[in-house]
Amino acid sequence: MTNSIGEIEDAPCLLVIGSNTTEAHPVISYRMKRAARRGALLIVIDPRKIGLVQFATHWVKPKVGTDVALINGIMHVIITEGLENREFIDSHTYGFESFSKKIEEYPPARASEISGVPEAQIREIARVLARAERVALFYTLGITEHTCGVDNVKSCVNLQLLLGNLGKPSSGINPLRGQNNVQGACDMGALPNVFSGYQKVADAETRTRFEDAWHVRLPEKPGLTIPKMFTAMKEGSLKALYCYGENLVMSEPHQAHTLECLKSLELLIVQDLFLNETAALAHIVFPGACFAEDEGTYTNTERRVQRVRKAVEPPGMARPDWWIHRELAKRLGYDMGFNESGDIWKEITALTPSYRGITYDRIVTEGIQWPCPSCDHPGTQFLHAGGECACGLARFSAVDWRPPAEVPDDEYPLVLTTGRRLWHYHTGTQTRRSAGFEAICPEEIIEINPADGMKLDITDGEYVTVTSRRGSLRMKARLTERSPEGTVYTSFHFHEACGNVLTIDAFDPVTDTAEYKACAVRVEKPQAKGKS
Repeated sequence: MTNSIGEIEDAPCLLVIGSNTTEAHPVISYRMKRAARRGALLIVIDPRKIGLVQFATHWVKPKVGTDVALINGIMHVIITEGLENREFIDSHTYGFESFSKKIEEYPPARASEISGVPEAQIREIARVLARAERVALFYTLGITEHTCGVDNVKSCVNLQLLLGNLGKPSSGINPLRGQNNVQGACDMGALPNVFSGYQKVADAETRTRFEDAWHVRLPEKPGLTIPKMFTAMKEGSLKALYCYGENLVMSEPHQAHTLECLKSLELLIVQDLFLNETAALAHIVFPGACFAEDEGTYTNTERRVQRVRKAVEPPGMARPDWWIHRELAKRLGYDMGFNESGDIWKEITALTPSYRGITYDRIVTEGIQWPCPSCDHPGTQFLHAGGECACGLARFSAVDWRPPAEVPDDEYPLVLTTGRRLWHYHTGTQTRRSAGFEAICPEEIIEINPADGMKLDITDGEYVTVTSRRGSLRMKARLTERSPEGTVYTSFHFHEACGNVLTIDAFDPVTDTAEYKACAVRVEKPQAKGKS
């Protein structure tokens, strides 16, 4: 996030695109609702009638997978009507000319044809955004979990650069993180191509600095992304996997392929709180400690580093993740030199410039937002103050729309899109063990528009079979206007009916993010006994 959670309520205009905020980020959605109640314009761009729609001043309903075309169409109106922020563009950006030539290819008529959004609404939204004093843009996995996810994000960036909505409060480009420490994990280098603080593995000077600190030789080339790891498992070049805090069997697309790859490993180590579906395949299981059983930090969605303190001792043989890593390293002949979590934090601040000024003592009662380069620095509420980017001028990107990897046809006539539900969390490893949550939401459903239900002779509450080219599931049908006609929706929380049995293993070519948001399926009534 370029900006902060606390700024949401002061934003005169909020643009929420590809984010089921009320269910995936309920606390942040509460801030958005308060802003709307105070008079802020709230524009929701989502194919589904998500909970935030009832607070919105404008609801835009594009077809699944058409965000680039829609945003390009909006920007076409802004440019042709002279509504862009020319001062910001001239002072703080480059690449506008090639970008604007690409936008010429997306007049509202073409954008409407691709996205299904009426031309008049495209023009209306463009003018509302251009005339707002500031616009804060928020997106999540509905933008990124596509084969064109990077292009979707670039389109969001283009729009905010065009309007000059960077470098000031209650504005910016704000991806909302899906778990409590996703931002922190990325910041610490839990990516194949960077060390902590996004320092590149391929940079020799950076590598030398980490080699000197760790007294080891480090690889010169980046590692593998998750999809490439699975390919290597199947080919036999990746023989061992150490997986912790991630239930791959439930979270990865095309579950049958995931299982085949994991079963091909010579060694699978799983480190987690419970024996989840991935742990059931493991050769070795290390019992980890939960957040209340350890000391350390989390970095949340707004870049805020916060302390975590132990409340209780881990049960049985469970131990903190860092302790298990340290002990395993010792047995492999390497002493990490850590005796407590505070020792690790000192190393983090020494090697990570954006964290350098964030000491344990400074975050006793309140977190600090990075970048915080020194101990006398207060932290950074919003990035790019005054429009100045740390890397220089901001770049416009010329982006073309392209369809999802798999589109409906006669055999599979419906689009399946997946996401989360309020009552359960990710793969359900923890929330499925809560009696309260299970009582409220005990099984998975497939959401179907009533018009589609009528065509298929499906009644609300009956069980149906949902089939893709990768597998089939039996689920209870819920007829609801939340899903648009031609689109069905489910989640991946329930091992009894995991949506990732159906999803496609197609990926963004840059990030290798899976296209969880679009694949083709058919929905059928179970055949009566005796019929073939």
